Amino acid sequence: MTAPVNTQEDTSAAREEPVVHLLWINAGLSCDGDSVALTAATQPSIEEIVMGALPGLPKIAVHWPLIDFECGPMQGADTFIEWFHRADRGELEPFVLVVEGSIPNESIKREGYWCGFGNNPDTGQPMTTSEWLDRLAPKATAIVAAGTCATYGGIHAMAGNPTGAMGVADYLGWDWRSKAGLPIVNVPGCPIQPDNMSETLLYLLHQLAGQAPMIPLDEALRPTWLFGQTVHEGCDRAGYYEQGQFATEYGTPTCLVKIGCWGPVVKCNVPKRGWINGIGGCPNVGGICIACTMPGFPDKFMPFMDEPPGARISSTTSAAYGTVVRALRGFTLKTVDKEPKWRRRGRELLTGYKAPWS
Repeated sequence: MTAPVNTQEDTSAAREEPVVHLLWINAGLSCDGDSVALTAATQPSIEEIVMGALPGLPKIAVHWPLIDFECGPMQGADTFIEWFHRADRGELEPFVLVVEGSIPNESIKREGYWCGFGNNPDTGQPMTTSEWLDRLAPKATAIVAAGTCATYGGIHAMAGNPTGAMGVADYLGWDWRSKAGLPIVNVPGCPIQPDNMSETLLYLLHQLAGQAPMIPLDEALRPTWLFGQTVHEGCDRAGYYEQGQFATEYGTPTCLVKIGCWGPVVKCNVPKRGWINGIGGCPNVGGICIACTMPGFPDKFMPFMDEPPGARISSTTSAAYGTVVRALRGFTLKTVDKEPKWRRRGRELLTGYKAPWS
């Protein structure tokens, strides 16, 4: 006699969704500004991602110091650091590793360590951030470098720094691929634009769910739809550049190139996207672009607030032809900034219409 099949139990097991774990390490050399910035995301918000409020997303479990409300350092439902040890032991599948902060070179000093994250349970000694990368990178389904420090080294990788700081791609290799075949995804910014980060996470989660193609990245591993245009192309001050009208001090609406803006050559979407809910963003509120999304930041773009190399030539040229452009536009403006000849002030009908009753 055949044993009965528990179809209800089998069906519920089949319906059980796999959980995608998101492990966030903010223990690189960093100010945690990228974590703070992400709390301001609205398109989507981090809460929408964490709570599964968006259709089509897999179930998410976020292990991030800022919002892991279930775990404490050594108490709560779980010990926070234990999730990272589980990933190291191969007990979390799949997981996305997010790294915030630059990675120091731990081999260039005689003693101590530059930065670490929790303790090794076997030895009780601190585990360096680079050791975590060594352990978790081979097991991660995807790696996201959040912010300029994690992507390219940032402030900590400036000339003269003693740490040998570098970005995640410098540490793991620019040709590194996860076990799922994904390259490192760099989302630069100092700090990161909130929606750029949340939207990138959203894309990767959809990709893991089989609902999106391979994430498109440029040669610097930045998402192309976010970093495919320059600041200048999206700036509401760009028209002044074309017309040769440049600011010589802050507080004016004209182009900021002469007082240090690198917008014409910097890949960033902040002028178009704004900062929070579409509002704000560096040039939008009168600040210059200091190129914080670029791999050469900050060394290649210093000293800040000085006219960038080449800007003097381009702005002088723009000022010359801009004078002609403004004159021609002024002439056209005089002809179009008024009503047509058949619409004069008054009630007389001058359009040429012939009324059948007249």
